[in-house]
Amino acid sequence: MLDLMEPLGTTRSAAFFDLDKTIIARSSTLAFSRPFYAGGLINRRTVLRSAYAQFVYLLGGADHDQMERMREYISAMCTGWDVRTVQAIVADTLHHIVTPMIHDEAVELIEAHHAAGRDVVIVSSSGVEVVEPIGAMLGADKVIATRMVVADGKYTGEIAEYAYGPNKATAIQALALAEGYDLGNSFAYSDSITDEPMLATVGHPHAVNPDKALRRLAAERDWPVLDFKEPVGLAERSRLREVRRPAMAAGLVAGLAAGVFLLASRRRSRPGPDGLGGGPDS
Repeated sequence: MLDLMEPLGTTRSAAFFDLDKTIIARSSTLAFSRPFYAGGLINRRTVLRSAYAQFVYLLGGADHDQMERMREYISAMCTGWDVRTVQAIVADTLHHIVTPMIHDEAVELIEAHHAAGRDVVIVSSSGVEVVEPIGAMLGADKVIATRMVVADGKYTGEIAEYAYGPNKATAIQALALAEGYDLGNSFAYSDSITDEPMLATVGHPHAVNPDKALRRLAAERDWPVLDFKEPVGLAERSRLREVRRPAMAAGLVAGLAAGVFLLASRRRSRPGPDGLGGGPDS
């Protein structure tokens, strides 16, 4: 486990997490294509295109050009969608869709940063309608996410705030100014070279499951690299914890019993005043 317990001093600090392929193993936006299809927002062809885009994203990450194409694709796809319908679909399917994709190591890091007194902020280019519920589920203190323009309760297809690339760094700096975060004592985690500005903004950047370009950059700048395993869903993680607790308790009881037995044995074997076994405290 990383050493996250640097002294906080008189200023606050934070841990900034990218979402896709950092906390979760896939693209959060594309993962909802099937529920959106079931809710009548997209057709079957769009579902297949989303599945293909997800495959390409998982295979090699996404560079700047690919992210721009994805932004244009998603903007066009959601034009005219009813905002409340999207929010309802995300709320209804969140645990079914997202929890199996969450990296156990990411959850442990979030918990460790909270234990160290830091705020946890999720920073994602995905839409706020998806990122905010995920952040709430993970216990994040704040989120920075893409926000679409809404008119008469529907998306216009225009983007009001695009949380991507240098924009992430700008948003982090603005939040740090508002909240009083010491960025030099803050942490950041991402998988993509497109998040270099975000990582460079803090004093403790980390590359997580990095793409090739970010892995090279991390080596050049001596940034720590974390390789997370296949995700363990939150429900499974909770179940494993419940299994571990009795096992740990049993181990402690067994260890204590063994210690008492060993101490008693030693006392019985210690010569007493008459040269026989058993001392005065036997």
